[in-house]
Amino acid sequence: MAPTDRFVIRFAAEPPQEALPYGRWADTLRGHFLAAVAEIDAGDEQLGEPGEIAWFPDRSYAGRTYVPATARTTTGYELFGFVSFADGADGAPDDFAARADFTSETADDNPDWQIDLNEEVIGRWRGEQGRSADMTLIWGTPMVEHGALATAELADLAVDQCELLDERFTLVAPDAYRGDFLDVKLYSSRGQELASESLYVEDDDED
Repeated sequence: MAPTDRFVIRFAAEPPQEALPYGRWADTLRGHFLAAVAEIDAGDEQLGEPGEIAWFPDRSYAGRTYVPATARTTTGYELFGFVSFADGADGAPDDFAARADFTSETADDNPDWQIDLNEEVIGRWRGEQGRSADMTLIWGTPMVEHGALATAELADLAVDQCELLDERFTLVAPDAYRGDFLDVKLYSSRGQELASESLYVEDDDED
């Protein structure tokens, strides 16, 4: 194979190892996630009470496993974030951490969205000549039917992928590298591209 001029980390995270959380494990994760929700500084906003939590496929990177989540509140906001953990000495989950935030921008109010996305930078990757990439955790739900696989693509180069579990996916991918930014794409089981969304929202008022 010939050398490449796109020297960038690819497929850095382990694929999902478990089913979506349920039972006692889901209760454990819920406790950590709600503790992070309680720490949100919402200012004057009334977030209301969290509803049912939707869990997303787990992904492990740099010694930690990340399980993203979303939940609607009784006042119409969407909570989003993740619970992460490391493997303890006995192999059981340990060293839990969680992050949470909220948004009023939901898929219900944006029928033009093709994929409902959330993201959080979880680390850095150093590349050539001092350049660095944001290692980004991305989780989402397709707004179109018949999807089977989601990819993260940097300048049309696939840098991660995840099969859909219960219409949900999680990616870990380098972003903002050498002037390039991630697109998330949805494919059918036959490899047909069904949808594409950027992580970045363009300003309609921008010239």
